[in-house]
Amino acid sequence: MTRMILLYCLVFLWPTESYRTLWQVTRESKENVSARPQGKCDGVCKKHNSPCFQPCPPDEEGRMEFLCRKNKWHKVIDTCRTLSVYNIFENIVNIVSSQSLGENIKINQYAGRPETITEILMQQCPEDLSCVINGIRQSPRIPGNIAMIVELLHNISTEQKSHVDEAKMQSYSVMANHILNSRSISNWTFIPEKNSSGVLLHSINSFASKLSINKHPIDILDAFIHIKGTTISGANSDNNFTFSMKVNDTGHQVIGNVLIGRDELWKLSSSSPVISIAFPTLGAILEASLFENSVNVNGLVLSVILPKELKNISLTFEKINKSEEKQTRCVGWHSLESRWDQKACQLVQENSEQVVCKCEPNRFFTSFSILMSPHGMDSQILTYITYIGLGISICSLVLCLFIEALVWRQVTKTEISYLRHLCIVNVAVTLLMADVWFIVGSFFGGPMTHHNGCVAATFFVHFFYLSVFFWMLAKALLILYGILIVFHTLPKSVLVASLFLVGYGGPLAIAVITVAATEPGQGYLRPEVCWLNWDKTKALLAFVVPAFTIVVVNLTTVALVIFKTQQVTTGSSMFQEVRAIVRICKNIAILTPLLGLTWGFGIAIVVDDSSLAFHIIFSLLNAFQGFFILVFGTILDPKIREALTCRVTSTKWISRLSENTSSDLSRHPTKGPS
Repeated sequence: MTRMILLYCLVFLWPTESYRTLWQVTRESKENVSARPQGKCDGVCKKHNSPCFQPCPPDEEGRMEFLCRKNKWHKVIDTCRTLSVYNIFENIVNIVSSQSLGENIKINQYAGRPETITEILMQQCPEDLSCVINGIRQSPRIPGNIAMIVELLHNISTEQKSHVDEAKMQSYSVMANHILNSRSISNWTFIPEKNSSGVLLHSINSFASKLSINKHPIDILDAFIHIKGTTISGANSDNNFTFSMKVNDTGHQVIGNVLIGRDELWKLSSSSPVISIAFPTLGAILEASLFENSVNVNGLVLSVILPKELKNISLTFEKINKSEEKQTRCVGWHSLESRWDQKACQLVQENSEQVVCKCEPNRFFTSFSILMSPHGMDSQILTYITYIGLGISICSLVLCLFIEALVWRQVTKTEISYLRHLCIVNVAVTLLMADVWFIVGSFFGGPMTHHNGCVAATFFVHFFYLSVFFWMLAKALLILYGILIVFHTLPKSVLVASLFLVGYGGPLAIAVITVAATEPGQGYLRPEVCWLNWDKTKALLAFVVPAFTIVVVNLTTVALVIFKTQQVTTGSSMFQEVRAIVRICKNIAILTPLLGLTWGFGIAIVVDDSSLAFHIIFSLLNAFQGFFILVFGTILDPKIREALTCRVTSTKWISRLSENTSSDLSRHPTKGPS
């Protein structure tokens, strides 16, 4: 009998002892790690973007990553967490004791994984999920814990196939509320998976869509998430949900309203459930984690789960920031692409206090809000300067191409002249196409209205603006070829092919690589305009770096030409070719700084977007680039002016000859046969 009792104790107490032993070992290992410094990097920060890794504080697992920026260490990733199987469940000793030896080994090995927690959760309290509530509530809202809870909520939503009751929804809401707390917003920025906030939103909406609503409406209120549900039918005159929630720690309440009109309700053939969820802090969390504060959500985020028959709803958002100077947009959250999209909504009415939007929910769009421009730079003067300047630029470029076509035979008699004018024509063509695509992109109204069209417009604007610089580089390479190497050593066809390869091949490769590398992660476009992103992926560097590199190369080439041409005497055999090269050099010396200066102010706008002066200067220089090319590339060229003069003179001579011939015929008419 004693042996039986001893065997019983060994079987049922060994898992508990193993758990305690493992816990002690884990604590000891953490204490050893904690002897190293936490929370900062002690090394000298010199090299830009050089990494530094540090351990987490005591009793936390994971690590922190820092990057060197502007001679200071900045934390970019934090995976520190305290949650695991051993502290998230209330009765962990009983749970471990009830498992088999193999299952205990699995728990010990994968204690920190959300999948393990989900598996145990669904075994221990599948009815109401209450066995993890206290563990989650007591956990600190550090990045690693937030990421674990997000994945846990996602797993629960995936595991739950149907029929969520109110108790289970209440527990789910409590877990989500913990990480939606306004004090946790800054910690979302350090989670390695940047789309965690989008995953959380999708998981909550998916779980709530399975909520069973019987006779009585459901109203689950937490500080940072409010869930309402009811049943509606065609007999209702209308139906609405009104939310009033705090958006920060000041106690200020912001109101949101969901209205389903009578004209929609009549489409219902039977009683159907409707659920709406309000989030006061999720907009700021999405900003911090996904958009790096480049997009400002200016109201509650409202999720709406409707019957398939209903296609339109009216949403009223009270503004958090009631500034009238900043532009407001009604948007829906695209659940697959993890971005705000303006196609889902349209603005119906706006005043200083609130905005009314008409939105179309579907399987991609179930959450809606309003966005505010992060900067108040929406000046009409910039619009007028841009479009008037672009009109002048396009007309100038068309005139430039017309003049080149008119005098082409006269000015391309030598090989160097032919290649030079080939470059000028392609500079004009590429800038003309860039201006046209810039206008096309402006009609799309930004990525949130027509995302795919905006991607296409940005790609071609990027490609053609780069081509302008690369054709200027081709002119510089042509000069170097003429100065450093003897002309005519290569066939003209080879030189032409080389120029086209430089002028179009380089820009095409850069533009394709940029869109391929950044668009899958939604980092290709800026949030409000059809142009390369800066805040999230620094995609704009794919234009800036090549452009300014070419400016430096071209100016260096000009300096080299000045030095080399001083060594050529007037009577030498190369004198005529050197004169042609000098004309190209003058063209480069004027246009390259102008183009470089233009985009220098473009970078200044990115750094200081609030400066109206930088905006105006950039708009003026950018819009009149075509005019500069017409003047400095064509009209001021003495050979072109000479060819135009000859053309005009010959036209006048032909006109006079025609007049004289016609007058002679009138004086001496031809007699017919008698």
